[in-house]
Amino acid sequence: MSEVELKPEPWAFHLLGLITPLLAISGNILGVLEDQVFVAMGVVFVWGVGPILDIVMGESKVARPPRESGTPFEVLLWAHGILQLVVVGTFFWFAANEGLTWWLVVGGLSSGLSAASSAIVTAHELGHKKRGSPGWRLARVLLFSVNYTHFTYEHNHVHHKWVSTDKDSASARADQGLWSFWLSTIPGQFVSSASVHNKRGRTGLSNPTYRGLMLQIATLLSIALVPGWMGWFDGIPVAVGWLVLSGISILTLEYVNYIRHWGLRRSEDERFAKEHSWNTEARWSRWSLLELTRHSDHHLRASVPFWKLRPYEGTPELRWGYYASWWPCLVPPVWKRAMRSRLLENQ
Repeated sequence: MSEVELKPEPWAFHLLGLITPLLAISGNILGVLEDQVFVAMGVVFVWGVGPILDIVMGESKVARPPRESGTPFEVLLWAHGILQLVVVGTFFWFAANEGLTWWLVVGGLSSGLSAASSAIVTAHELGHKKRGSPGWRLARVLLFSVNYTHFTYEHNHVHHKWVSTDKDSASARADQGLWSFWLSTIPGQFVSSASVHNKRGRTGLSNPTYRGLMLQIATLLSIALVPGWMGWFDGIPVAVGWLVLSGISILTLEYVNYIRHWGLRRSEDERFAKEHSWNTEARWSRWSLLELTRHSDHHLRASVPFWKLRPYEGTPELRWGYYASWWPCLVPPVWKRAMRSRLLENQ
């Protein structure tokens, strides 16, 4: 059956991605009103239920044509963005009431895992829109909510240009494990973002990368100190919780970067091709992460919105979806053994 004969996939499937932020919000509220254990709902769902859904729901075997109207998807992006702000607000409320306990860490993990999709994945999509547009501005707010404001510029101007080469710190080599990659890519991307601005004459305090970092530090210190000085509440647990939330969001983002390009290399003078990104048609990952899994097409057509991205034949395919890949990836020897045979050079 040809693609012309197929109908577009129902857009409502992508509403499944809202489950995680809604669970995080509910957990934060119930953690204050009922019992702290409720803040664990996001962790249980993303790290426990998510991998199972990735496997049980299987993969899309035939690509459906995209919808003509992208309005439902544009609304969905804003829904994710607004829910992210609610997640952060309710988590701050929980942190202020909870104090420095292990439940604060659990709540930060839940809200941070939600932010990894509703903030960073959404900001990734909106960051490709026209600079200064409402969507682009929302992306800036969302990245600030996870203390990673330099991501859009680095992603658009460094990663997309040098992906799968030695100049891109967001592309992992085949000999790198996830833990090693985290240690290199996070500072590496910050430095590369600052370097691009420096080369364009925006040095020192005029460099947006440095300004963003200073704003983040100033905001964290204000949250930690000002509420206590004013006699409102202890702000230190809120600041600590925000760091936990941001930390797991950033680590999850960079885990995704790791599995999307691991071991796929090209020379600096070689054009990017579909073979330089890992892809998967795992339904749960596709629908809940805004088609992030069709990554080759995103790099080949960066300006195309997520609902129009298409799979390609002959691209490297992940063994599992993004959720199910998490646990094997945390043990580098397991990941490498499972994935090495799928590298095109080993086939």
